[in-house]
Amino acid sequence: MKLSPLALAIALMPSLALAQTPSHEDALKLSDTLITANRDVEQRGNSSAASTVFTRADIERLRPSSVPQLLAQVPGVQVANYGGRGAAYGLFIRGTSTAQTLILIDGVRAGSATAGGAALQFLSVDQIERIEVLRGSRSAIHGADAMGGVIQIFTRRGEGEGLRPYVRLAGGSDSTWERTLGLSGGDERTRFNLSAGLDETAGIDRTRNSFGSDADHDAYRNRSLALSLSHRVNEALEAGFTVLDQRGKTEIDNPFGRWDATAGPWGASVPAEPYDEYRISTSTLWLDGRINDIWRSRIELGHSEDKQENFDKLFPGSTVNNTYRDSLNWLNTLTLGNGHSLRLGADYLKDKVRSSNEFAVENRDNKAVFIQHSFQGEQFGTELGMRHDDNEQFGTENTFNGALSYQLDADNQLILSYSEGFRVPTFADLYWPFDGFYQGNPDLKPEKSRSYELQWRSQLTPSTQLEASLYRTDFRDLIATTADWSTVDNINRARVNGFEATLKQELFGWHGDLGVSIIDPRNRENGRLLPNRAKRTLNLNLDRQFGSIGLGATFTAVSDSVQYAGATATKLPGYGTLDLRATWQASSDLAFDLKWANVLNKDYSRLLYQYQGQHHGYQETPATVMLGMTWIPQL
Repeated sequence: MKLSPLALAIALMPSLALAQTPSHEDALKLSDTLITANRDVEQRGNSSAASTVFTRADIERLRPSSVPQLLAQVPGVQVANYGGRGAAYGLFIRGTSTAQTLILIDGVRAGSATAGGAALQFLSVDQIERIEVLRGSRSAIHGADAMGGVIQIFTRRGEGEGLRPYVRLAGGSDSTWERTLGLSGGDERTRFNLSAGLDETAGIDRTRNSFGSDADHDAYRNRSLALSLSHRVNEALEAGFTVLDQRGKTEIDNPFGRWDATAGPWGASVPAEPYDEYRISTSTLWLDGRINDIWRSRIELGHSEDKQENFDKLFPGSTVNNTYRDSLNWLNTLTLGNGHSLRLGADYLKDKVRSSNEFAVENRDNKAVFIQHSFQGEQFGTELGMRHDDNEQFGTENTFNGALSYQLDADNQLILSYSEGFRVPTFADLYWPFDGFYQGNPDLKPEKSRSYELQWRSQLTPSTQLEASLYRTDFRDLIATTADWSTVDNINRARVNGFEATLKQELFGWHGDLGVSIIDPRNRENGRLLPNRAKRTLNLNLDRQFGSIGLGATFTAVSDSVQYAGATATKLPGYGTLDLRATWQASSDLAFDLKWANVLNKDYSRLLYQYQGQHHGYQETPATVMLGMTWIPQL
């Protein structure tokens, strides 16, 4: 009888031997481990990827209002929010676009196969255990969309033995309320976490110079649920599942209003009051264990949904754009001895879209296999990998990556790496039906990239740590809107040159994190800067603990960028924001936190259009204050 690879792995798992490295579940609590880079647990210092890790402790210290706001603290990552909580956003990692970053939630691909990117603005930060951010292409490991980087979000996990209930209440400006109720715990074999939350805000007026119907505050409401369960069957086999569900409503402003073809002989833009109802969900079932002394294997079965329905209070009907993704992954790590290891895997992904727009194609699948060899010696390290993808629409694609590390001394390391990336067009890129102005382009080709990077990692002093990267990424067939905005097409060539650095310093009890990024993103066909990319960004975090009281501050600076309307370029000015925060551990089970965001009350916009002689843009949240309480009673 012939067994499939999946059936063989399941049949062999009961005979697994004792694992020697932390499991995925244990590693989620550690700040010095990394899972996403090679899809298995490794020490962050041993990975060739430029990375940033936010643990649950980091999230509670920084108290971001959203996942995009937290990601803005990563060097090399620029986030453009289009109007406060629950609003759309732009994500630019090392000068790449939102759709060129792969988003994973507990190992499952999340996001829209029509719009590209994932609705991270709808994820409650109280349901998140950990976020890993990789900067630079990882397509040789993760496949399509991982051109600029990979962001993996892990949902809340159990805290150990016994029961541990927790409650969080917070309120602040713009009638904003956050409520979370959870229960976690378990024993030496089983761990679980169940939590639910409700976030609401009256919001702000997201646009300027808009129609009168849009001159109101835009509310946002989010209901969240997260469940995770892991069980160690024996010393060698662990199984579990996770579920994350976010749903709610967000009001939208459209500076252009709504196009009404019946208004006059040529049609006209008329007032509108749009809003979205959404549901973002992921679920995964996994088995993880060690088959023998050298072979560790993991099987993941995943499903994700991105459902968004757009309504307008002034017009009947709605438009729907839903994405459904099913995945099956088989991951293997072989520890061969003498510093050698081998990672092998097979992936299957099925994308389905259901839309009120009639797309010529609504389903496609992708099959892939990958292999990567790593060597770690006393002074040298190497990494060489390849992935083969077979996409139902676009055929086969091979991507490669390689890295060479050299340990100069005990405190200094150099890493030279090369990586390739690609992205297949979304269904909307290809098949969006003609709406009077715009339509998709079924002749699009996949985007491709090649990246070269030199990293320097140094422990300059016992209290000073530096990580710096110098890189270049070349793009072919980059997908971009045409000059007349009537469709999208492939740009032959584009490139990004960049430098980024992170400095961590302990001084007089203060802990400081400084991140800087400098990029030069260019369309090589016409020499123009790529739109909405700031050439310089800076982030500074300062924190200190005074007994039971903690104080902190975050300063963010973003330089100017450009926006295009045909041949006309509009300069978007740079800005700087300052956030202050404080915590008080009143008792062993009760804590308070206070955050004053945008202390300087900066009025800025990161997306701007010129229409009928006026500039139309999205406004960011002005100065706000949030006071919260967290209660973790001892049972």
